[in-house]
This record gives sequence, structure tokens and C-alpha cells, in this order.
Amino acid sequence: MTETTDQANELARQLSDILDQEFEVLRVQDLDKFEALQPIKNELLTELTRLAPPAHEVQTLPQWQGFRETMIACRDAHRRNAVLMQRKLEAIRGTLQSLRLEDPSSSVEVYDRLGHVSRFSRNSGYSDA
Repeated sequence: MTETTDQANELARQLSDILDQEFEVLRVQDLDKFEALQPIKNELLTELTRLAPPAHEVQTLPQWQGFRETMIACRDAHRRNAVLMQRKLEAIRGTLQSLRLEDPSSSVEVYDRLGHVSRFSRNSGYSDA
């Protein structure tokens, strides 16, 4: 049982490290590195699921106390990363919204579906009719 607990504790520490790395790459918006971390994180989670006993044992058996504490820290780090991602998405949505709500008399250059720059004017469309 000690060997299993030791393995689970080591994997939990590795997961904690991955979540910290994930936070850093999200902070600097390095999406390639973020994507590269995902398979590693998923492998760790799969292995932890295989090794760890049922939740009631993790909560009650003293030999799993350190594992439980590390996993609680991992949960909190995951939530922190999710909040950061949500804030980044909100900032992007705000930027896009500001482009849509631009002064009606001004025109803005935007990319069309083919990736070409086109002029966008709020005056065109139904208001011209």
C-alpha cells in the first residue's frame, strides 16, 4: 500500500507542477505550450484515477492525507487557471465588441472569411436603402 501511496503522491506533485506551468503559459498567452501540456496533464489524471482509492478512503485513511492535500491544491490551481482563461476570453470578446460598436461614421479595416483586409463601414447596409 505504501508503494501505491508514494506513486500517487509523486503523480499529484507532477500534476501540481503542470498546473503551475499551465498558468504561466496562459499568463503570457503561449497557446502552443498550453496545448502541449494538455496530453501530459490528461495522462497524469488517468494514472491518478487508476492508482487512487475511492474518495471516502482518501478522505479517511491517514496514509492518503498528503495526497488529499496535494489534490486539493491541484483543484484550486485548476480553478485559478480557468479564471485566467475566462478573463482572457472576456478581454478578447470586449475587443471584438468594441470593433462592432465603433462610431457609425467611421470605417474600420477587418479581415473577411478568406483572410483579406476589407473596409467595414457601419453606414452600409439597410441605412443606405
